Amino acid sequence: MLRGIGPAIGALVSVKLFNIPLKLSLKGNYQSLFLPLLVFWIFPVVLIGTVSYIQQGQFPFVLLFTVLIYGLLEEIGWRGFLQEQLKDLPKLQSIIIIAVLWFIWHLNFEFTTSNMIFLGILFLGTWGIGKVYSKTYSLLAVAGFHSLNNFFRNGLHQTELILIAVLLIIWIVFIIIYGRKSKKINPNQIDL
Repeated sequence: MLRGIGPAIGALVSVKLFNIPLKLSLKGNYQSLFLPLLVFWIFPVVLIGTVSYIQQGQFPFVLLFTVLIYGLLEEIGWRGFLQEQLKDLPKLQSIIIIAVLWFIWHLNFEFTTSNMIFLGILFLGTWGIGKVYSKTYSLLAVAGFHSLNNFFRNGLHQTELILIAVLLIIWIVFIIIYGRKSKKINPNQIDL
């Protein structure tokens, strides 16, 4: 948890030091906080927790919410702050900057094959999670997407791949359907 808070602290320090306006929202474009909380947090916790309970006989409630909070703390910095600050740059340039900083944040300084694969994953993650943020402006939504990787630290097996696929399909359909119905976020809104 302490490592995850770094991007959030970095964003908040930058906001104070440089007097940068900050617009963060847990709900984003959604009418209420309940909908993104239900879809991006409660549903995956119930789904993953139930499968874990069936397979291992225990519900990893603390682990699941810790992973979500960790993702939220990072996403306050990466999407909520940095992506917003870089929005006037060309999209590819913004993605490269965020992905490289995210890579360095994970203390990957060696150019090994596995680290270069990880950088590629972060590049795709920066693009994908950035798209989610641009559509929803919801920190709950991007924290959910961010946390998918962190839920499955022990490797991906068939069950984990199925859970990831199910969540991604449901979330993407939800974003597409609700993206058309949602109101635009107030630029001065902070509802944390």
